[in-house]
Amino acid sequence: MDAGARSRRNAYAALTLDRAAARRDDADGLQAAQRDPAAMHMMLDRTGRVLAAADGSAPCWLPADALVDVAAEPTFLGVAGGRPYFARTLDENAVQALGVAHGAQMLGLRDAGMRFDAFSAGLFAYARALSHWQAVTRYCNACGAPLLLRAGGHRAECSNVACARQHFPRTDPAVIVSVEHEDACLLGRQPHWPAGRFSTLAGFVEAGESLEDAVRREIAEEAGVDVVACDYHSSQPWPFPASLMLGFSARAADRHITLGDGELAEARWFTAAQIGEGLADGSLALSPPLSVAYRLIEDWLRRSAGLALDALIARAPR
Repeated sequence: MDAGARSRRNAYAALTLDRAAARRDDADGLQAAQRDPAAMHMMLDRTGRVLAAADGSAPCWLPADALVDVAAEPTFLGVAGGRPYFARTLDENAVQALGVAHGAQMLGLRDAGMRFDAFSAGLFAYARALSHWQAVTRYCNACGAPLLLRAGGHRAECSNVACARQHFPRTDPAVIVSVEHEDACLLGRQPHWPAGRFSTLAGFVEAGESLEDAVRREIAEEAGVDVVACDYHSSQPWPFPASLMLGFSARAADRHITLGDGELAEARWFTAAQIGEGLADGSLALSPPLSVAYRLIEDWLRRSAGLALDALIARAPR
């Protein structure tokens, strides 16, 4: 399985959408697309939740004629199956009114990632990331003038004609790493997690740093472990609020652990047998399938011991 196929198994990362970037500056074309009877509209509130169907299995897609009285500016997401897709961010009262009218409920991104199909979950993650950027990017950081949204919501332009600076959505890259040494994998527990919950180590990439250097630095800072080699595994959009998770597998020089500056309450080396035993007796909990951390551990268990993490989880006590 190549990296592209591995990434498509990650939540929010299997969005088969033509983002149609060339259409974003065609204001007349986007206006027409909004009125297209085939157009699909996704509604978000200002906390980043989506208006979902009553059973929570999908977004509550609304046609253009249901949004005549909705004043929020639409964001153009792209085209799939000949349908244009848009998102709008509304205030609480407007969302509640639509929810009542259409028998819908509000759903957060984590829940949606477990309940929506891959296309809808990926589209929601995309829309949420843009909505957050639009909400926090309201004034020019060069001159302080208000910003105007352009390009279907994908660009902000300074309203001060003497400045006219353009602003674009930001993404914060973070590495997340399964570190192995011989027959064991390094997992850590954050201070606010319950006892027994462990996951792979992660951290943000710093300015002027390569991804591989970020892997080595983060593992050394958090656990005092010396990484001697690493390889890219897969990626995952993680708009909480604006991250991109970059998964790596790495190899350590030894199993010496020295906890760093308090990011971790505990770090331990686990063999595949210990992971299986811990899941079976309830003493160990891992990240849910929503996170790329699950896929990294799953891959290591398969490679190192021929074990299927899904099967181990299925047999674990509830």
